[in-house]
Amino acid sequence: MTDTSIPSADPSVDEETLPAATDEVEEIPAEEAREKKAPADSDLFRQSEIAADYVEGLLDILDYDGDIDELVSGGRPVVEVVGDRLQNLIGQRGATLEALQELARLAVFRQTGSPSRLLLDVGGYRAARRKELAAVARNAVEKVKEYGEPVRLEPMSAFERKCVHDVVNAMTGVESESEGVEPNRRIVVRPVAD
Repeated sequence: MTDTSIPSADPSVDEETLPAATDEVEEIPAEEAREKKAPADSDLFRQSEIAADYVEGLLDILDYDGDIDELVSGGRPVVEVVGDRLQNLIGQRGATLEALQELARLAVFRQTGSPSRLLLDVGGYRAARRKELAAVARNAVEKVKEYGEPVRLEPMSAFERKCVHDVVNAMTGVESESEGVEPNRRIVVRPVAD
């Protein structure tokens, strides 16, 4: 099995924690699924407003300047923070950003009583990281196709795994799955069994 490394994100550059396509997903009975409807856009926007207020309070405490945008994108609330000198809010490989996102989700839960799929981004970090991960995924797929052996990627966050799964699942002849336990959960890309 080939082991590859992911280049660390440049902190000067700039999504979620959705379960990856092949990560374990809790199955919900059909009756229960009908009762649980997706929140309306107005509810999602309200969630992004709550999170934006929370993040704004944190920025004030830290004495950081940043413009905050709240929006709904892809059926989920999104808060984007843009400004200079915000690298400390991203942290190494997005660790601080992930923690801030969880805190913002907790703030939303505290006010609404429902869990949120809020996505927090700082300085466009997630979009840049998504591009890097797409390149890592394509490289892993090339190795799998060339050598016919599985490739294990280094541990990643749920956001990072989702990005890689999306790229791998769009290609033929390969499949991906996550293995391990957080924070050491990783993706294995392998040839599709005939």
